[in-house]
Amino acid sequence: MDCAPPPAASFSPAEVQRRLAAGACWVRRGARLYDLTDFVRHHPGGEQLLRARAGQDISADLDGPPHRHSVNARRWLEQYYVGELQEDPQGSLENGAVASVETQKTDPEIEQRFKEVDWEKDLVDWQKPLLWQVGHLGEKYDEWVHQPVTRPIRLFHSDLIESLSKTVWYSVPIIWVPLMLYLSWSYYRTLAQGNVRLFTSFTTEYSVTVPESMFLGLFMIGLFLWSLIEYLIHRFLFHMKPPSNSCYLIMLHFIMHGQHHKSPFDGSRLVFPPVPASLVIAFFYALLHLILPEAVGGTVFAGGLLGYVLYDMTHYYLHFGSPHKGSFLYSMKAYHVKHHFAHQKSGFGISTKLWDYFFHTLIPEEPHPKTQ
Repeated sequence: MDCAPPPAASFSPAEVQRRLAAGACWVRRGARLYDLTDFVRHHPGGEQLLRARAGQDISADLDGPPHRHSVNARRWLEQYYVGELQEDPQGSLENGAVASVETQKTDPEIEQRFKEVDWEKDLVDWQKPLLWQVGHLGEKYDEWVHQPVTRPIRLFHSDLIESLSKTVWYSVPIIWVPLMLYLSWSYYRTLAQGNVRLFTSFTTEYSVTVPESMFLGLFMIGLFLWSLIEYLIHRFLFHMKPPSNSCYLIMLHFIMHGQHHKSPFDGSRLVFPPVPASLVIAFFYALLHLILPEAVGGTVFAGGLLGYVLYDMTHYYLHFGSPHKGSFLYSMKAYHVKHHFAHQKSGFGISTKLWDYFFHTLIPEEPHPKTQ
């Protein structure tokens, strides 16, 4: 027989007030209390938006406007549950944030939602490496992987292999920016010699000389092509739905991208680790070298490599940064969080929405009633 769950902790309004005064960000939903202190800087609406609601009931905010929070967002909130608020004899805290909760303690919708979020009875054992376990989830995998949690992921038993599967964010510019600069300078010098020609594989009579003045244009073509490659990889490779009867394809999907959707704020898994990234980068370099003259293909490649670095840095910032409200990055952060929590089949652009517009995969704007 399963043991009964331990009783929920109970906090008086005065205790909650003391924590708020100490800088914590506690909110409530009815009588249920949540400590969002560790989440405030991840919130797509910005840290100040959450801190302005510290101590308050956020039930109305979850339902909108400006938007209704998704089922995954509400499920995510339950990870920060800390206990129940005791009824205040005065009816409120000193700051007026918490009113009487007697009528809200037994809200069946809230209680049922909490029962559905039982982290100890998940489909996997979080104390063990996940990769082999998720391979056996079968038809349950797709739903499970798109229910995000806030906990670190371990994939492999081997410490060495595990270390190669994750990295710190600054490894990307440290490793790839010097290579991009070296290739750019090297191929610019080659173009400056004036002996690079296009179409020599087909004809010598009508081949075209590529002057050094073309360097910037070729570089920008590479940067532009990366934005398309980013979109196509994200949409068709990272968001493929592996067949439920293929253990290995499920594992492959989880390694490539599923792990990120399951734990979107695992900072060690937000950018591509150097070893697997090297294999992909080498493939694109070889492909361009095969179809274009070395200096032309190399210049395009250098532009694409810069695009990749900007993509990975943007992606990391969209998860951990706090952009100013109204800025481009603020809108992209909100856009990307919607992709994670509610619109996994759209919103594939990370550094730009251009290709989402072009291919009609833009996340739809959510209509909401105007407030009086």
